[in-house]
Amino acid sequence: MTITIESGAAQAALDRAVQQLDNSTSLMRIVAGILEAETEANFAAEGRPAWVPLADATKKERLKRNRGSSVLKILQDRGILAASVSSEFGSDFALVGAGGAARPYAVIHQYGGEIQRSPYSSWVRLRTDAKGNLLRQGRNLAVFAKDSHKQATTRRYTSEGYTIRIPARPYLPFSGPPGGEKLQPEAERSILESVVRYMQDSFEG
Repeated sequence: MTITIESGAAQAALDRAVQQLDNSTSLMRIVAGILEAETEANFAAEGRPAWVPLADATKKERLKRNRGSSVLKILQDRGILAASVSSEFGSDFALVGAGGAARPYAVIHQYGGEIQRSPYSSWVRLRTDAKGNLLRQGRNLAVFAKDSHKQATTRRYTSEGYTIRIPARPYLPFSGPPGGEKLQPEAERSILESVVRYMQDSFEG
């Protein structure tokens, strides 16, 4: 996922700087670094403003899968998404994006959306007692059998399909719908301050 942002005061300041400087590539390098740093800050703060919290079911599943060792930080279960963030720059642009191994879910976490799970069926292996009756646990739930379990039976399982709703958790330093993104205040402020310092240093040098 790669998004190019043009935002009000920050963009105007960049345009003025580019017009006054013969070589703006070094300035764009600074801006690209800021965009990447602000993205890292978003992960560390778990959103600015705060992201929608993890659902209780998600926390329970993650703790079980990680054997209680998960820190339960939002969007950082395995660190794949955060590690995929990178920036680029040129003489007239600076951008930040995410993807790589995180490509399948990079966009939906930024913007939010729905994932439709189509109906499906599969075979499951369930534990039985010596008489062939299904073992039960909790609220009459069947017990899955491991390969090592000798007393088991195979049953066909069918799902009618369902919808997974993912809330928007903007980790890149902008928010808004696709095509209507705006830089977050922290990123815009950092860019403006850097542009001013860069121009001052250039003129004084």
